[in-house]
Amino acid sequence: MDKDHEIVGDCTTSNFTGIISVMDPTRSWSARWLRIARFVPGCYALAVSEVLSEDLQVLCEENRVQYVPPKRV
Repeated sequence: MDKDHEIVGDCTTSNFTGIISVMDPTRSWSARWLRIARFVPGCYALAVSEVLSEDLQVLCEENRVQYVPPKRV
């Protein structure tokens, strides 16, 4: 994503609930509990309400990134 700034916009939304900020994911109990201990430090949404496009879902699969679609209400 660092080489394709357009895809960052495609993967970004303001439609989310909750936020967690992690400074040191390897030492954070909450990062381990949320299974984001291998992520880079930063701010993460706890729940996203929008579904990724099929193209982006395929991209996640190709890069072995687990994608969990939002639950329907």
